Amino acid sequence: MSNPKDKPDNSKTWHPATLQVRAGLDRTPFGETSEALFLTSGYVYDSAEQAERAFTGEEDHYVYSRYANPTLNMFEQRLAAIEGAQFCKGTASGMAAVFGALAPHLKTGDRIVAAKALFGACYHVISAILPQWGITAEFVDGTDLDAWKSALSTPAQAVFLETPSNPALSIIDLAAVSELAHKAGAIVVVDNAFATPILQHPLDFGADVVTYSATKHIDGQGRTLGGAILSNNEEYIEKTVAPFLRQTGPALSPFNAWVLLKGMETLELRVSRQCQNALEIARFLATQDTIEEVVYPGLPSHPQHELAMTQMSEKGGTMVCFHVKGGKEEAFKLMNKLEIIDISNNLGDAKSLITHPATTTHQKMTEAEQRDAGIRPGTIRLSLGIEDARDLKDDLAQALA
Repeated sequence: MSNPKDKPDNSKTWHPATLQVRAGLDRTPFGETSEALFLTSGYVYDSAEQAERAFTGEEDHYVYSRYANPTLNMFEQRLAAIEGAQFCKGTASGMAAVFGALAPHLKTGDRIVAAKALFGACYHVISAILPQWGITAEFVDGTDLDAWKSALSTPAQAVFLETPSNPALSIIDLAAVSELAHKAGAIVVVDNAFATPILQHPLDFGADVVTYSATKHIDGQGRTLGGAILSNNEEYIEKTVAPFLRQTGPALSPFNAWVLLKGMETLELRVSRQCQNALEIARFLATQDTIEEVVYPGLPSHPQHELAMTQMSEKGGTMVCFHVKGGKEEAFKLMNKLEIIDISNNLGDAKSLITHPATTTHQKMTEAEQRDAGIRPGTIRLSLGIEDARDLKDDLAQALA
């Protein structure tokens, strides 16, 4: 029987939709159609000498699934191919990816500059955890290039940002910020969870590192947790990130890696439909008297609309942020009346999900910090799924009535 692995690798000439289904595919001699799931914690050796060579790195052999696993490697190779990155490391969650991208790179006395508009847990890592180790953190308005210029006029070791931001969907000029960061001596780490690798490739705009919560769009069906760190910098990945992940243990399980592999097969199809729904729903909400403001990068009314269309494949993304008149009370009333759209703090799912950030995902932030992140008492974050947009519009209409 011929081994499929003996076939030539032509993946570098494949288009993105093909990479999402076939990149990284490593079939066993059994010739299975679906990727194999290797549910094993450890591996065996032909001899003690082989074990020694495996641990010294003289022989390429799996050692322990906390370090590497065949299913995990397929996930990493496929996501790297979709992202256009040379290297990828899977992690147990998106926050493990964020922490794993920053912590081993920074040390006491270093400085990190970050955008104010961040996911609550990311903000906490930078504002509360890293400073405990003597790392100075400075936050700026991510949409204000003058603020970035001022903050990066003195040396820094890292820059961290989200674009679009969670939840207010502010857009940051990746190329401009990356140029400023590099002049200051900093690496640029971009959380690309909202944009997904389908809509935006931060590395193409000068960023050094991309992180994902694969729990979101990459799985996209509410099944499992996962994260990833991607870069073209081999030394950063192999000398900084890999030893940290190996020794501290935020490992992505083989089963979760397998689920995420299957999620990637339909990633573009789902994201495309979600973007269509998001644009249609954003336009609908903008006509409603009870809505104070609709924020969606795909609308010309968005303050960074042109920049978003340049950075995000001319699509506005899968998320809509809107502010309800009447604050928290009216926001809660609207959410509680919905019949199709589910109340959930997750996002990027095939099902449409809605949340009130001030009391959930960002509730640990002070009122001032929430305002800096674009969050008001009546702010609602809507993650569009793949349902029929007509049904979603009807559901919102009856809830707003």
